Amino acid sequence: MDPDGTWSLREAVALGCRVLGANGHDDFVWGHVAARDPDGRGAWMKGSGKGFEEVGGDHVILVDYDGEVLEGEAPRHSEWPIHTEVLAAREDVGAVVHSHPPHSIALAAAGQPLRPLSHAGSLFTPPDVPRFDLTANLILDRKLGAAVAATLGDQSALFMVNHGIVTAGATVADAVVRAILLENACRQQLLALTPGTPLTWPGPRETLEKRATVWPPAHLEALWDYLVRRLEPPATHR
Repeated sequence: MDPDGTWSLREAVALGCRVLGANGHDDFVWGHVAARDPDGRGAWMKGSGKGFEEVGGDHVILVDYDGEVLEGEAPRHSEWPIHTEVLAAREDVGAVVHSHPPHSIALAAAGQPLRPLSHAGSLFTPPDVPRFDLTANLILDRKLGAAVAATLGDQSALFMVNHGIVTAGATVADAVVRAILLENACRQQLLALTPGTPLTWPGPRETLEKRATVWPPAHLEALWDYLVRRLEPPATHR
Protein backbone atom coordinates (compact mmCIF):
# COMPACT_ATOMS: atom_id res chain seq x y z
CA MET A 1 0.00 0.00 0.00
CA ASP A 2 2.87 2.36 0.76
CA PRO A 3 5.92 1.17 -1.19
CA ASP A 4 7.80 4.45 -0.86
CA GLY A 5 7.13 4.85 2.86
CA THR A 6 5.48 8.26 2.57
CA TRP A 7 2.05 7.44 3.97
CA SER A 8 3.04 8.47 7.50
CA LEU A 9 4.24 11.82 6.14
CA ARG A 10 0.93 12.34 4.35
CA GLU A 11 -0.89 11.55 7.58
CA ALA A 12 1.32 14.05 9.44
CA VAL A 13 0.38 16.79 6.96
CA ALA A 14 -3.29 15.90 7.31
CA LEU A 15 -3.06 15.92 11.09
CA GLY A 16 -1.39 19.32 10.99
CA CYS A 17 -4.27 20.61 8.88
CA ARG A 18 -6.86 19.33 11.36
CA VAL A 19 -5.00 20.87 14.30
CA LEU A 20 -4.94 24.23 12.50
CA GLY A 21 -8.63 23.95 11.72
CA ALA A 22 -9.41 23.44 15.39
CA ASN A 23 -7.30 26.39 16.50
CA GLY A 24 -8.39 29.52 14.68
CA HIS A 25 -6.88 28.97 11.23
CA ASP A 26 -9.93 27.73 9.38
CA ASP A 27 -10.83 29.84 6.34
CA PHE A 28 -13.38 27.73 4.49
CA VAL A 29 -11.35 25.62 2.01
CA TRP A 30 -8.26 27.86 1.86
CA GLY A 31 -4.86 27.52 3.52
CA HIS A 32 -2.41 24.66 3.30
CA VAL A 33 0.33 22.68 5.03
CA ALA A 34 3.24 21.04 3.24
CA ALA A 35 6.17 18.81 4.20
CA ARG A 36 9.44 18.15 2.38
CA ASP A 37 9.52 14.95 0.37
CA PRO A 38 12.33 12.80 1.83
CA ASP A 39 13.52 11.88 -1.67
CA GLY A 40 13.85 15.49 -2.80
CA ARG A 41 10.96 15.42 -5.26
CA GLY A 42 9.13 18.44 -3.85
CA ALA A 43 6.44 18.90 -1.19
CA TRP A 44 3.64 16.76 0.16
CA MET A 45 0.86 19.28 0.60
CA LYS A 46 -2.83 19.53 1.32
CA GLY A 47 -4.93 19.29 -1.80
CA SER A 48 -7.48 21.96 -2.59
CA GLY A 49 -11.24 21.81 -2.15
CA LYS A 50 -11.41 20.82 1.52
CA GLY A 51 -11.25 22.75 4.77
CA PHE A 52 -8.47 22.06 7.23
CA GLU A 53 -10.76 20.05 9.49
CA GLU A 54 -11.70 17.65 6.66
CA VAL A 55 -8.25 16.60 5.50
CA GLY A 56 -7.09 13.01 5.66
CA GLY A 57 -3.94 11.42 4.27
CA ASP A 58 -5.66 10.59 0.98
CA HIS A 59 -6.14 14.33 0.32
CA VAL A 60 -2.39 15.06 0.51
CA ILE A 61 -0.52 15.21 -2.80
CA LEU A 62 3.10 15.36 -3.93
CA VAL A 63 3.91 18.52 -5.90
CA ASP A 64 7.30 18.99 -7.55
CA TYR A 65 9.25 22.25 -7.79
CA ASP A 66 7.55 23.10 -11.10
CA GLY A 67 4.06 22.55 -9.72
CA GLU A 68 3.43 19.16 -11.31
CA VAL A 69 1.41 16.70 -9.23
CA LEU A 70 3.48 13.53 -9.01
CA GLU A 71 1.32 11.51 -6.62
CA GLY A 72 -2.18 11.75 -5.22
CA GLU A 73 -5.63 12.33 -6.66
CA ALA A 74 -6.68 15.64 -5.09
CA PRO A 75 -6.51 18.91 -7.04
CA ARG A 76 -3.53 21.17 -6.37
CA HIS A 77 -3.70 24.51 -4.56
CA SER A 78 -2.62 27.41 -6.77
CA GLU A 79 -0.19 28.76 -4.15
CA TRP A 80 2.09 25.73 -4.17
CA PRO A 81 5.15 27.98 -4.86
CA ILE A 82 5.03 29.30 -1.29
CA HIS A 83 5.92 25.85 -0.02
CA THR A 84 8.30 24.63 -2.67
CA GLU A 85 10.32 27.85 -2.73
CA VAL A 86 10.67 28.09 1.06
CA LEU A 87 11.78 24.45 1.13
CA ALA A 88 14.23 25.10 -1.71
CA ALA A 89 15.73 28.10 0.10
CA ARG A 90 15.92 26.58 3.58
CA GLU A 91 17.63 23.23 4.12
CA ASP A 92 16.72 23.45 7.82
CA VAL A 93 12.98 23.59 7.10
CA GLY A 94 10.97 20.40 6.82
CA ALA A 95 7.46 21.85 6.75
CA VAL A 96 5.63 25.05 5.85
CA VAL A 97 2.22 26.45 6.80
CA HIS A 98 0.30 29.11 4.90
CA SER A 99 -3.00 30.20 6.43
CA HIS A 100 -5.28 33.21 6.85
CA PRO A 101 -5.79 33.68 10.61
CA PRO A 102 -7.87 36.81 11.32
CA HIS A 103 -5.87 38.44 14.12
CA SER A 104 -2.55 38.05 12.31
CA ILE A 105 -4.03 39.60 9.19
CA ALA A 106 -5.51 42.46 11.20
CA LEU A 107 -2.31 43.26 13.07
CA ALA A 108 -0.22 43.27 9.90
CA ALA A 109 -2.79 45.40 8.06
CA ALA A 110 -2.71 47.92 10.89
CA GLY A 111 1.02 48.35 10.37
CA GLN A 112 1.72 47.21 13.92
CA PRO A 113 4.96 45.38 14.68
CA LEU A 114 4.43 42.31 16.80
CA ARG A 115 5.58 42.94 20.37
CA PRO A 116 6.58 40.32 22.96
CA LEU A 117 3.60 41.14 25.18
CA SER A 118 3.12 37.49 26.09
CA HIS A 119 4.82 34.13 26.13
CA ALA A 120 3.54 33.55 22.58
CA GLY A 121 4.95 36.84 21.32
CA SER A 122 8.37 36.13 22.77
CA LEU A 123 8.75 33.16 20.40
CA PHE A 124 8.84 35.45 17.37
CA THR A 125 10.33 38.81 18.28
CA PRO A 126 13.00 40.18 18.45
CA PRO A 127 13.89 40.63 15.64
CA ASP A 128 10.75 41.98 13.99
CA VAL A 129 8.57 39.48 12.19
CA PRO A 130 9.28 40.15 8.50
CA ARG A 131 6.51 41.44 6.23
CA PHE A 132 5.94 40.45 2.64
CA ASP A 133 4.21 43.37 0.91
CA LEU A 134 5.32 42.97 -2.70
CA THR A 135 1.75 41.92 -3.46
CA ALA A 136 -1.38 41.05 -1.51
CA ASN A 137 -2.47 38.79 -4.36
CA LEU A 138 -2.03 35.04 -4.61
CA ILE A 139 1.47 33.59 -5.00
CA LEU A 140 1.05 31.84 -8.31
CA ASP A 141 4.56 31.41 -9.70
CA ARG A 142 8.05 30.47 -8.60
CA LYS A 143 9.36 34.05 -8.83
CA LEU A 144 6.81 35.27 -6.27
CA GLY A 145 7.37 32.16 -4.16
CA ALA A 146 11.11 32.89 -4.11
CA ALA A 147 10.35 36.46 -3.03
CA VAL A 148 8.28 35.12 -0.14
CA ALA A 149 11.14 32.82 0.85
CA ALA A 150 13.67 35.66 0.63
CA THR A 151 11.52 37.86 2.86
CA LEU A 152 11.15 35.06 5.40
CA GLY A 153 14.94 34.73 5.44
CA ASP A 154 16.14 32.64 8.37
CA GLN A 155 13.13 33.34 10.56
CA SER A 156 10.24 31.03 11.39
CA ALA A 157 7.29 33.35 10.69
CA LEU A 158 6.21 35.89 8.10
CA PHE A 159 3.31 38.29 7.74
CA MET A 160 1.93 38.43 4.22
CA VAL A 161 0.33 41.86 4.48
CA ASN A 162 -3.39 41.89 3.58
CA HIS A 163 -3.18 38.16 2.87
CA GLY A 164 -2.09 35.79 5.64
CA ILE A 165 0.94 34.22 7.29
CA VAL A 166 3.71 31.72 6.58
CA THR A 167 5.44 29.68 9.25
CA ALA A 168 8.35 27.29 8.79
CA GLY A 169 9.59 24.53 11.04
CA ALA A 170 11.73 21.44 11.15
CA THR A 171 8.63 19.25 11.17
CA VAL A 172 4.92 19.58 10.51
CA ALA A 173 4.32 19.78 14.24
CA ASP A 174 6.86 22.58 14.60
CA ALA A 175 5.44 24.68 11.75
CA VAL A 176 1.85 24.18 12.90
CA VAL A 177 2.53 25.06 16.53
CA ARG A 178 4.33 28.23 15.43
CA ALA A 179 1.35 29.24 13.29
CA ILE A 180 -1.01 28.78 16.23
CA LEU A 181 1.24 30.69 18.63
CA LEU A 182 1.69 33.53 16.13
CA GLU A 183 -2.07 33.96 15.86
CA ASN A 184 -2.39 33.87 19.66
CA ALA A 185 0.28 36.55 20.02
CA CYS A 186 -1.47 38.79 17.48
CA ARG A 187 -4.84 38.30 19.17
CA GLN A 188 -3.39 39.23 22.55
CA GLN A 189 -1.78 42.35 21.14
CA LEU A 190 -4.99 43.48 19.47
CA LEU A 191 -6.81 43.03 22.79
CA ALA A 192 -4.26 45.32 24.44
CA LEU A 193 -4.49 48.06 21.81
CA THR A 194 -7.03 50.21 23.62
CA PRO A 195 -6.64 53.84 22.48
CA GLY A 196 -4.65 55.86 25.00
CA THR A 197 -3.41 52.83 26.93
CA PRO A 198 0.39 52.42 26.85
CA LEU A 199 1.74 48.96 26.19
CA THR A 200 4.64 47.42 28.07
CA TRP A 201 6.92 44.58 27.07
CA PRO A 202 10.36 43.31 28.12
CA GLY A 203 13.51 44.48 26.37
CA PRO A 204 15.33 42.38 23.77
CA ARG A 205 17.75 40.70 26.18
CA GLU A 206 15.04 39.64 28.62
CA THR A 207 12.76 38.52 25.78
CA LEU A 208 15.45 36.27 24.32
CA GLU A 209 16.15 34.83 27.75
CA LYS A 210 12.43 34.23 28.16
CA ARG A 211 12.26 32.53 24.77
CA ALA A 212 14.96 30.10 25.79
CA THR A 213 13.14 29.32 29.03
CA VAL A 214 9.55 29.16 27.79
CA TRP A 215 10.01 27.68 24.33
CA PRO A 216 12.65 24.93 24.31
CA PRO A 217 11.89 22.16 21.80
CA ALA A 218 10.40 19.95 24.51
CA HIS A 219 7.77 22.58 25.31
CA LEU A 220 6.81 22.99 21.67
CA GLU A 221 6.51 19.22 21.37
CA ALA A 222 4.36 19.06 24.51
CA LEU A 223 2.07 21.73 23.10
CA TRP A 224 1.72 19.78 19.85
CA ASP A 225 0.86 16.60 21.76
CA TYR A 226 -1.80 18.50 23.70
CA LEU A 227 -3.33 19.99 20.57
CA VAL A 228 -3.52 16.53 18.99
CA ARG A 229 -5.16 15.10 22.12
CA ARG A 230 -7.75 17.85 22.00
CA LEU A 231 -8.89 16.66 18.58
CA GLU A 232 -10.12 13.44 20.14
CA PRO A 233 -12.88 13.17 22.77
CA PRO A 234 -11.59 12.11 26.19
CA ALA A 235 -11.79 8.42 26.97
CA THR A 236 -14.80 7.24 28.94
CA HIS A 237 -13.86 5.51 32.18
CA ARG A 238 -16.24 3.05 33.81
